Amino acid sequence: MHSFPQPALALVDEMTKAALADPAQAVAFQGAPGCNGHRAALEFDPDCLPLPCFSFEDALDAVKEGKAARAIIPIENSQHGRVADIHFLLPESGLYIIGEHFLRITHALMGLTEGPFAAAYSHPQALGQSRHFLRERGIVPMAYADTAGAAAFVKEQGDPAACAIAPRIAAELYGLKIVDEAVEDSHDNTTRFVVLANKPADADAIKGHPAMTTLVFEVRNVPAALYKAMGGFATNGVNMTKLESYQKGASFSATMFYADIVGAPGQANVDLALEELAFHCKDMRVLGTYPMARQRG
Repeated sequence: MHSFPQPALALVDEMTKAALADPAQAVAFQGAPGCNGHRAALEFDPDCLPLPCFSFEDALDAVKEGKAARAIIPIENSQHGRVADIHFLLPESGLYIIGEHFLRITHALMGLTEGPFAAAYSHPQALGQSRHFLRERGIVPMAYADTAGAAAFVKEQGDPAACAIAPRIAAELYGLKIVDEAVEDSHDNTTRFVVLANKPADADAIKGHPAMTTLVFEVRNVPAALYKAMGGFATNGVNMTKLESYQKGASFSATMFYADIVGAPGQANVDLALEELAFHCKDMRVLGTYPMARQRG
């Protein structure tokens, strides 16, 4: 399946036409209208024209093809960790990270009736963020492409035993009843989004502001390579706020690392740290330098 449920199509068509008429103002996001990506786009730039895309790849392609100037993509959640596949998609996209946005996440349980419900549809991240709530009620989690799309799917199927976990606005858009609110297991639930474009962020947008830099790298396959590669950040006083590994290919012998650091190339300590990192790496790429949206530490 690679299309939106019928109840969402009219809204998708309307928003797509508006965005394609003015690509410079368009921000592509993954999901049906009313999803958290839609909310994030409007919070990041209230004047933007949100462009709904079925998959993350579609949202990134919309920028590469000039249909939208930017895409906003969830990368990690405070409760459920990183968003699946993003670490592969971002380096492969050829796009640059030009911004970040933190979105407070709250989920509502919605359906055609007030229950009881046998199954709940939503994005795997939202299901994971609400797993205790669902388990306590004996509701089976069912993965769907996005939260709001799940709400539209429940409306389309017409099954009174099915419900969706989605932002409150999805119930209004697709004519569902809100049965319970704030069903996420942790009430400081937050998702970090990154904003991507075809060109790096303008230096003037970063100058004078705290900056973040995101990079991916593969260390040489020798003992203590990662330890030595990390040494440059410590000795040069560069704060690394995130470091995650993921496998490259099926051999399990090549490990890629995704990292966020505080600072920007051009700063002496950052340049020295990156120079030392590159010495110990087979491959290193900076995915973007952008204004820090929230202080670390």
